[in-house]
Amino acid sequence: MRVAFCGAGAVGASLSADMINAGVDVTVIDPWAPHVDAIRESGLSVNMPTGTEHTAFHPYHLYDVPTLRGTFDIVFTGVKSYDTRWVAELMRPLMGPDSVCVGTQNGMTIDDVSEILGPERTVGCVVGIAANMPQPGLINREVTREGTWLAVGSLDGAITDRVRQVHEVLSHGAQVEITHDIRSAKWMKLLANIPEMLPSGILGAPLVEAAGNPTIRQAMDQASIEAYGLAKALGVTFMPSLGITAEEMPDSEQYALDLLDAVLARFSQPTTRVAVLQDWDKGRRAELDAFCGYVVKKGKEIGMPTPVNEAILDIAHRIESGELTPSWDNQDLLVAAGEAGN
Repeated sequence: MRVAFCGAGAVGASLSADMINAGVDVTVIDPWAPHVDAIRESGLSVNMPTGTEHTAFHPYHLYDVPTLRGTFDIVFTGVKSYDTRWVAELMRPLMGPDSVCVGTQNGMTIDDVSEILGPERTVGCVVGIAANMPQPGLINREVTREGTWLAVGSLDGAITDRVRQVHEVLSHGAQVEITHDIRSAKWMKLLANIPEMLPSGILGAPLVEAAGNPTIRQAMDQASIEAYGLAKALGVTFMPSLGITAEEMPDSEQYALDLLDAVLARFSQPTTRVAVLQDWDKGRRAELDAFCGYVVKKGKEIGMPTPVNEAILDIAHRIESGELTPSWDNQDLLVAAGEAGN
């Protein structure tokens, strides 16, 4: 079985290393040249809670892809959600009719992959992990493999041989579940991301610090409740996720609030900075459309107002335009956004 991992950032590189160390045939591809060069020269170092692990392998630059031959059985992608479509096009010539593409990403990227490669070659993945990349060739992974949680599944819910293989190779780096309803599982992760990603990013603060502020937590909760209502209107099935069991699931909007608590308890250290803030720290564009932007988009499609998420999204756009910077100076703006639905 041949595996490719296109997008070897904090998540992709860490999971790739786990597979490589388990003996899986993995070809790693990344668009950030300094990162590729650093790994080629000195290998990849992953700081785990239990100590630093070093893995030597030969990653490829994007411009090397045309030199690759044959087909890959599984193509993982760990690029930002807004880069999913071009990666699917890039890797399509290296996939066979029964190959699958798996997005180990935030957001509903299963739709982008399905449109380009077909639903039969799309496997969704829900990712519960905390990691960051402070410099090329170095990953800080803040949870153990036993504490890392993933869920995978095909679009139609069938448990195919490929889904089992995806489960097998990912299990080298995480606790992995197979789900019959990957779309709903992805929505559960989205509900957890909504209150954390943009709000704490807007404040320029670690998630634990931001959520520990009562007025900010209230704004976060309002965004969660609004997204929960939209999910119900869309007919999404609410299911156990991120360690919350079926017995613990309230049949109310409280479930959306519980998801944030699960993230804080299982995947957040005092210094954990969300992906959006990590991108802004590096001067990069963040995945706004994967979080509040997605809620606003789906709300408009069915004629359901989402004023809280829209107001939070507006603040984030002002940061991306350079009008604002991530800072606690934005606290009043964020609190006002939380009140936008009143």
